[in-house]
Amino acid sequence: MNRTRTNDRFARTRNGSIDSGRGGSRFGSSAPRRSGGPSRSGGYGRRPAAVQGEFALPRTITPALPAVERFADLDMPGELLAALGSEGVTVPFPIQAATLPNSLAGRDVLGRGRTGSGKTLAFGLALLARTAGQRAEARQPLGLVLVPTRELAQQVTDALAPYARSVKLRLATVVGGMPIGRQVSALRGGAEVVVATPGRLKDLIDRGACRLDQVSVTVLDEADQMADMGFMPQVTALLDQVRPEGQRMLFSATLDRNVDLLVRRYLSDPVVHSVDPSAGAVTTMEHHVLHVQGADKHTATTEIAARDGRVIMFLDTKHAVDRLTEHLLNSGVRAAALHGGKSQPQRTRTLTQFKTGHVNVLVATNVAARGIHVDDLDLVVNVDPPTDHKDYLHRGGRTARAGESGSVVTLVTPNQRRGMTRLMATAGIVPQTTQVHAGEAALHRITGAQAPSGIPVVITAPVVERPKKRGATSRGRRRPASARRAPVRQFAAGAAA
Repeated sequence: MNRTRTNDRFARTRNGSIDSGRGGSRFGSSAPRRSGGPSRSGGYGRRPAAVQGEFALPRTITPALPAVERFADLDMPGELLAALGSEGVTVPFPIQAATLPNSLAGRDVLGRGRTGSGKTLAFGLALLARTAGQRAEARQPLGLVLVPTRELAQQVTDALAPYARSVKLRLATVVGGMPIGRQVSALRGGAEVVVATPGRLKDLIDRGACRLDQVSVTVLDEADQMADMGFMPQVTALLDQVRPEGQRMLFSATLDRNVDLLVRRYLSDPVVHSVDPSAGAVTTMEHHVLHVQGADKHTATTEIAARDGRVIMFLDTKHAVDRLTEHLLNSGVRAAALHGGKSQPQRTRTLTQFKTGHVNVLVATNVAARGIHVDDLDLVVNVDPPTDHKDYLHRGGRTARAGESGSVVTLVTPNQRRGMTRLMATAGIVPQTTQVHAGEAALHRITGAQAPSGIPVVITAPVVERPKKRGATSRGRRRPASARRAPVRQFAAGAAA
C-alpha cells in the first residue's frame, strides 16, 4: 500500500499548541541580542502549573509568529524547500509548524515533545537556513548541535545530511568511540555545522582542534538525558564558549530542574512549544503489562523473540544483554547485542544489521532507548522493567513512529508489580494487564510469541566490497599523476564524520 511519506521519520500528533502570547507581530532577521551574555533576572513572569516532576514552562514575553501549514509558507532558501520536496516532505508536524517561523527569524526556542514528535527538522531546518551562504574557517564551526549519545548524533547527522548538501554546508559528527584523528581532520578542513556529544567535543577543544567563539546557532537536543547522564557541567562549559548574542534552541522530552537551569541561564525570551506533556502516550501505541512467574519468564522471553518480525528487548545490564543474546542464538533466533561495552563500529554494524533485517531481535540496554529509528518496528519488550518513567517512555518510543501502530510489553514478576504500578501512574499510562504463561495463546495473541526452531544460528557481518584505492588501476598499478582525478570536496555528513 502506497503511503505519503511523513517528514523527519516521526509520528504525527495534532494536539500541539504554542504556550505564548496572542497575536503574531513580525520580527527581524536576527535574534534579540544579549548584552554581555544571557540575562536571567526574573524575565518570565508568572508560569503555568507544572506537570508532576517538572518545572513549569516559561511564558513567552514577545508574541510568537503564527504557525504555518506548509513548508512553502516559510522564509527558507529555495534549495532547502526543493530538498524537502525531493524527500517527499511537504506538511510540517506541529512542533515544526509552530517553532520554525520563529526560529528562522532568530528567536530562541524551548520545545518539549515526546520522542518521535519531529524535533530534528524543527531545529535542523532553522540551523541550516540561518547558516546557509556562510563559510567556516578551520576549527571554527558556525552552528552546533549537542546530543547525549553517539546513536542520536548519527541519526541527527543522517537526517540533516540531504538538506545540508542542498545549501552546500559541511557537517562534522564528533562523538566518542570513534577515531579522534578523523574528527580533528574534519574540523581542520572546515565544517559549518558540528553535531557532537559533550565529552568528545570538550576533548577536541582542549586539544586546540575546535573553537566555539564563532558559533551563532546552538541546539541542545534531548537536554533532559544529557542532565540524567551527568553531562550538565560539560554542557554549561560549552555553552559559555559560544557567541553570547547567538541563537539557542533547547529541545527536550521532559523538563526537570536541571533543564530549568539551562532555560533560565541561556535562553532569552524563548518561543515555547509543547507538543504534549512528557507523560502523554502515543495514541497508536498499546501498553501491556504481562504478569509472569520468575521460573517461566526466560521461556516466555525466548518465545517472544522467536516471533515473526523485529523486536527490541531491553535489559538493565550489558552482562544480561550478552547472556540473553547468546541464549537466543543457540535457540535459533537471529539476535544481536547492543550496549555501552561495544565499540562504536560494533554498535553501528549491529544497528545496520537490525535495520536491514539481517537480525530480527535487538537485545539492548538503555543505550538504544533514544536516537534509534527503525522502520516498521511494531514491538518493544521490557524484559527488565525500567526503574524510571522517562526510561519507559523513551524505550517505548522506538515503536509507533511515523504514524504506525506498535506495542510496548513489560514482563513483570510478582515482586515487581507494585513498583510497575507506580511507574505507570507517573508516566500517565493505563496499561492492559494480563497473566500469561509460556506457550499459552494469550502470550501469542499479544506478542506473536512462538516456539523457536532450536537450531543454533551464527550471525556474520554482511560482505561489503572494499573500494579501490584512489589512483589504482584494475591490475593494482597506480596511474600516472596526470591521469588521476582531483578529489571532489564532499558536503555529505558522512564525509566529514
